[in-house]
Amino acid sequence: MAKPSRVRRSINNQYSRRGPNPIDIHVGAGRVRRSGSPVANIIKRAALTSALLIGLAGPAWADFEKGFNAFTRGEYAMAARALRPPAEQGHARAQFVLGYLYQVGQGVPQDFAEAEKWYRKAAEQGNAKAQYNLGVLNHYGWGVPQDHAEAAKWYRKAAQQGNAHAQNSLGVLRWKGHGIAQDYAKAYKWFSLAAVSFAAGAHRDRAVKSRNAMAEKLTPAKLTEAERLTRQWKQQK
Repeated sequence: MAKPSRVRRSINNQYSRRGPNPIDIHVGAGRVRRSGSPVANIIKRAALTSALLIGLAGPAWADFEKGFNAFTRGEYAMAARALRPPAEQGHARAQFVLGYLYQVGQGVPQDFAEAEKWYRKAAEQGNAKAQYNLGVLNHYGWGVPQDHAEAAKWYRKAAQQGNAHAQNSLGVLRWKGHGIAQDYAKAYKWFSLAAVSFAAGAHRDRAVKSRNAMAEKLTPAKLTEAERLTRQWKQQK
């Protein structure tokens, strides 16, 4: 299978070209430069709570912490080795990060099929970033046959959890009618939500531009309906 030239900065540019950003992976905002930083410690405490709740404390948690620390230092091969045992025991965060390492080929050989396997395991446990990335693999046919309907399924799950990239990608599929019925009003809704969810910058600007493009395709009545759908979704959250 031909590998897209932009894969290392793909996942719809969710991660920095300099390598995966651990705070992006675990929380979705900000940056961690050192594993001992206050924010990183908060992340580790949250991950420990999750591990205790699903019975992964002890050796599995120690491996996850070791892998997390290696990951923040950019020691990706060590991270992959340490994350594999907890991933195999069902730790969703470990599964997600291991899938990411396989997707971009850091610390392990690039292997989209292996990335898909680990993303799916994490996605089925409700990890929104894994759901989004699994959607990306299906959208572009990386490691799996291209399947826009399957991509829409996973984008929707992540979008419903507030993942801005998934909201934007679901808007694109609604706009184009790929894998799901073409619906400009629903595309407008997802682009609107993505524009709110994204931080200021290029991603938000593109979401706003796409939302405005959908508005031009809608009649006044349909635009009012699209705005109602957007408000309704926000009120349900």
